[in-house]
Parts: sequence; C-alpha cells; structure tokens
Amino acid sequence: MDEVEEVTVDGVSYRVSELSAEAREQVNNLKFVETEMAALNSRLAVYTTARNAYEQALRAALPRSIQ
Repeated sequence: MDEVEEVTVDGVSYRVSELSAEAREQVNNLKFVETEMAALNSRLAVYTTARNAYEQALRAALPRSIQ
C-alpha cells in the first residue's frame, strides 16, 4: 500500500499530490532545508563534544596552582 504524503501547515493537513506545482516546490524546499539543518545539528554535536574534550585536555595540561 502506497503511503500518501501529507504536509501540515497551521494545523491543516494537505496531500502533497493535490497541491499546485509552486506549493510542491516549497514542500521540497522545506524538506531540503530540514535535512540540511539536521546535518548541521549533527556536526554541531560533534564539534561540541570535541571542544569539551579539548577543554578537559587543556585543564589537565595546565600547571597545578598551590593554594
């Protein structure tokens, strides 16, 4: 059974196949941007983890102060 692709805007669901060509193009644009944002969020998570590791390594490499 084929799944019917729908998009919900302002609480109203629409079948993508029944939208105008312009509206379908905007749906595709939104999908593209959402995919890119997810990829960027994944990269940000990696960079944040790396930054935390570098900060921890820096703390370990600093001289200990005597108080």
